[in-house]
Amino acid sequence: MSEAQIRPARRDDCGRISEIYNYYIKNTAISFEEEGVSIEEMEARMESITRRFPWLVHEEDGVIKGYAYLSAWKERSAYRYTAETTIYVEKNETGKGIGNGLLGNLVEEARRRELHVLMAVIALPNESSIRLHQKYGFRKAAHFKEVGRKFGVWQDVGYWELRLGDSLIGD
Repeated sequence: MSEAQIRPARRDDCGRISEIYNYYIKNTAISFEEEGVSIEEMEARMESITRRFPWLVHEEDGVIKGYAYLSAWKERSAYRYTAETTIYVEKNETGKGIGNGLLGNLVEEARRRELHVLMAVIALPNESSIRLHQKYGFRKAAHFKEVGRKFGVWQDVGYWELRLGDSLIGD
């Protein structure tokens, strides 16, 4: 039986986090980045984000299988009660509840920090991410057509929002 835990990310997790994320950069339109992210760049991102928001990893038997974090939705001060969710799961580990556990923990962290709204920015199509977010009460707020171009194809993006008082799970 494997030992699984969700815990705060550490700097020494950045190598594995980069591996997970770089797969999505190189092979999917889920991330609109087009160049892989080095360990050093991931460390800098983590340091910047964790000054204010949580960054979590799902670890099983010492191996990170997914990660998630909250980040600023927009930089202007009036947006300080809103955060964006980010969740990535190892490509061979999807569909096993890892993303569910990570998102649940993010929602609880957001409540503890007295955030008001969470935003999910989802490259479309991505039915599994949509289902996951809707399970927690996120509702579609916007659909932007052809706002990104990756792999020579125009890509759509949808915004899903959760007012934390509207959450279906944990209420």
